[in-house]
Amino acid sequence: MKEVIAVIRMHKINKTKKALSAAGISSMNARECLGRGKGLVDFKVLQGAELGYEEAISQLGQSQRLVPKRMLSFVVPDKLVSRVVSTIIETNKTGKSGDGKIFVMPVLESYKVRTGESGDTVLDEI
Repeated sequence: MKEVIAVIRMHKINKTKKALSAAGISSMNARECLGRGKGLVDFKVLQGAELGYEEAISQLGQSQRLVPKRMLSFVVPDKLVSRVVSTIIETNKTGKSGDGKIFVMPVLESYKVRTGESGDTVLDEI
């Protein structure tokens, strides 16, 4: 089993949850976070860029502010990793800087607290 961690734009969370649910992935954790990638971001310029102003888009990369993001976490059986990753990419890809990142890591074991079950049986299965 694997943990998939995705950092996405704040305003994409509802669309992402709906797409993952339609793909059969209902179990997830989400939290607000701050971050930035390699590029430097000016907050006012970022807002203009998200509204589609070309001059704002061309100016991205001139500040070091942290940008509000949403971090999603999924623990899924190995066979569902590609479905989770492709759904997140399809839903969040705009082709512009700041679309997000996805990390996939191994998980050794999982347990359901209520029943004590362990392994893949406690995860989403399709």
